[in-house]
Amino acid sequence: MKFSNSLKFNAVADWWDDYISYSALKKRIYELSQQQHEQLIKTSQDDPERAALIEADRTTTDDVFAALLDGELDKICAFYEAQEKELNKELEELVRQVERKEAEGLYPDAPFEDYEDSEDDEAYSDGMTSPTSTRRRSTSRRRPLGAGGELSSTKPDTPTVGQQQHSRRLSNADQEFDLEASLISLDVPPVSRAGGSMSRQQSRARAQGNSIEPVSAPRPKIPQALRIVTTDPNPPAQETIWTSKSNYAWDIRMLFKRKITTQYIAFTSLKSYVELNYSGFRKILKKYDKVIESQLKDRYLHGKVENAHPFTRATKKRINDTINNIVALYAKCITNDDITTAQKHLRIHQREQVVWERDTVWRQMIGQERRGEGNGDMKALQESTEESHVALPTPVGRFRITRRKMTLIAAIIVFIILLNTPTIEREETNRCFAILVFATILWATEAIPLFVTSMMIPMLVVCLRVIIVKDKRLNTKAATKFIFSVMFSPTIMLLIGGFTIASALSKTNIDRVIVTRVLSMSGTRPSVVLLAFMGVACFASMWISNVAAPTLCYTLIKPILRSLPPGSKFAPCLILGIALAANIGGQSSPISSPQNLIAIEAMKPRLDWAEWFTVAIPVSATSIFLIWLLLLASYRPGKTIDGQDLVLRPIRPTREPFTVKQYWVCFVCIVTIGLWCVEHAIEEYVGDMGVIAIIPIVAFFSTSVLKKADFDQFLWTVVFLAMGGIALGKAVSQSGLLETMDIVIRNLVGGLDLYEVVLSLSLIVLVVSTFISHTIASVLLVPIAAEVGKNLPGGHARLLIFITGLVCSTGMGMPVSGFPNQTAATQEDDMGQRYLSNMDFLKNGVPASIIATVVVSTVGYGLMKMIGL
Repeated sequence: MKFSNSLKFNAVADWWDDYISYSALKKRIYELSQQQHEQLIKTSQDDPERAALIEADRTTTDDVFAALLDGELDKICAFYEAQEKELNKELEELVRQVERKEAEGLYPDAPFEDYEDSEDDEAYSDGMTSPTSTRRRSTSRRRPLGAGGELSSTKPDTPTVGQQQHSRRLSNADQEFDLEASLISLDVPPVSRAGGSMSRQQSRARAQGNSIEPVSAPRPKIPQALRIVTTDPNPPAQETIWTSKSNYAWDIRMLFKRKITTQYIAFTSLKSYVELNYSGFRKILKKYDKVIESQLKDRYLHGKVENAHPFTRATKKRINDTINNIVALYAKCITNDDITTAQKHLRIHQREQVVWERDTVWRQMIGQERRGEGNGDMKALQESTEESHVALPTPVGRFRITRRKMTLIAAIIVFIILLNTPTIEREETNRCFAILVFATILWATEAIPLFVTSMMIPMLVVCLRVIIVKDKRLNTKAATKFIFSVMFSPTIMLLIGGFTIASALSKTNIDRVIVTRVLSMSGTRPSVVLLAFMGVACFASMWISNVAAPTLCYTLIKPILRSLPPGSKFAPCLILGIALAANIGGQSSPISSPQNLIAIEAMKPRLDWAEWFTVAIPVSATSIFLIWLLLLASYRPGKTIDGQDLVLRPIRPTREPFTVKQYWVCFVCIVTIGLWCVEHAIEEYVGDMGVIAIIPIVAFFSTSVLKKADFDQFLWTVVFLAMGGIALGKAVSQSGLLETMDIVIRNLVGGLDLYEVVLSLSLIVLVVSTFISHTIASVLLVPIAAEVGKNLPGGHARLLIFITGLVCSTGMGMPVSGFPNQTAATQEDDMGQRYLSNMDFLKNGVPASIIATVVVSTVGYGLMKMIGL
């Protein structure tokens, strides 16, 4: 979580204006950075020799920001001192009240002592209520939850007795009994010292010093389970006001429990106030040093912040001692000197206070996430782009029909028609053809989520009994075992291993460290910076997926985008270049995208990593370079609107050294990738690449590099999507449909040589992958490529499968063509305006797709032939 959010949801709501203004300071940092950059550009044009001195001298900027921090520090110190003085005064008064009540003992001169209490000081209970407690209903009313979540009530009006003595009646301990889901309050007169009831006249007379014999008062009829048990008339000598079970003692303890709990929450909140503000100063100074490339953090933090009153060691020790004293006071008054129980009770009250009084917004956000209502901006965007709907009245209400629902209904109708129409002679083959068409329609239109369609495939395959093994149609039980045994293949394990490596690199910040160090060498020329970012996006997509890689790069370019002059063409050029490069990176390694794993799964024998890199890396590098030239010609990003040369801010590498954890992650990743590259040589020992993929899983989760929450966040929808594709491919093969398709395909490609087939297949794959998911395109087209290649002279199934897998990643002509394009299409500037339009994708994405496809079918084809495919 970002610190600004952490501050927002952990701060005391009533003190919000007195915390460090983190967001405002952060915004000011970027303003100072932009001013510094503009001054550098202006000076470099007028006096190039002076530019280096301005870049090195940051005293003026440091002074400006330090002055802002001084204002925040003064505000925090003043607030803390005022709060500390007020709370200490209240605590001293509370201690005096405890000592005075303890000195009075069990039987004071007046039964009800006058305390300087407000309505909020009334006794309350939280599960420690006495069975002898009662509630007076004459003037009481229901109260909202207090700090500990307890119910309280207002007090009755206090009568004035005598001319000099004023006493306020302390209410009997509050207790609510839940009897058959109803709140029942019992109105019982006070208990006298003799154990009987004391009338109102007796209480008044005793308060005035008159001697009146106890008079028994009628008692209400109480259920046996709730009957009040009075105390012994002669309690043991060792009983105190803090240990007695009398009604009066219980009332007093409940009163002081409320007071002590309030003080505990106040002082712990003050302690949290200090800790949050110290973290705020540390975070904002770290941000300043990173953006401005200064060294103000240590100097200001140790020189000023830690010497200010709230942040000194003496102050922190004093507030900790005060909190411990409050716990001891609670233990003395409430838990019979049991410190452990006192700490437990007070912490429970503190948590409840946080939940009910301070984090209402946070609770609502968590509830929305649990109900699937999160990502409000994305949801609003989807709703705004959704097609119009038609509402049809039905006996049970109005039925809302959207495009997706209509598509789903149409797909079901087509599925039923194909099942009942003998398109293909054999029943199993005809049913499998119906499943194939049905899944293709749902995948292409996304009428339902892609992974849901994938999970539906094994159910249809089993229920329709389309699996044939050794010319025998399997029954449902045998078909179930067969289809589930092939779904979780070593390829799926390889995919999970890839997710593990990507998560470890991202969580330990290795990806950011490597990327920033590479980009720091790119200089300030827009064309070089563009090429550097495209290369980094491509390389990052090889290891942390082409979903996370563009997101990382877009985070790194934000400081550059903020410093660009208005209307600069470099911003859309850079964003689009990162997206296109991330798509190309999806073909660079076997684990960079699911379509590569699907292609490897279909190859017999499988391609090892070394062979994949031999083809994919030169193809990717060539495509990146040519697309870079295309973007330079299209956008001309090196010029501003007025025709001047654009100078960019340099990318600065992180200064943080590598930790032991980061070295461990690098070692495991290198070993795992090395074993994948030589898997064929060690196949006798490891069996398959899927087994090697277990190494990072065990290494990272067993050493706490990754946690269970990280495992839960893997892209499991992609895993199930791939599993559904494997199941469909196996069904097509085992039902005889592939043989039928072979006859049709052979007639289509009859008379064509290998390279003509490569060009034709590449064009088909490009068109399909542009409009539907790259993974789904591979699921549908890889089996076809395998069958076409198998029937060509010489058997070139592996070559055509490889071509298909690489070309699937080149479909990037539309905003919806792949995850990187979708991410790029949502990028906005500070004013909420999107950097890219649909025309940007059509104008540059379509030519880029064609260029990448041509590279695969030429350079890639040549390299494949060279390695013997």
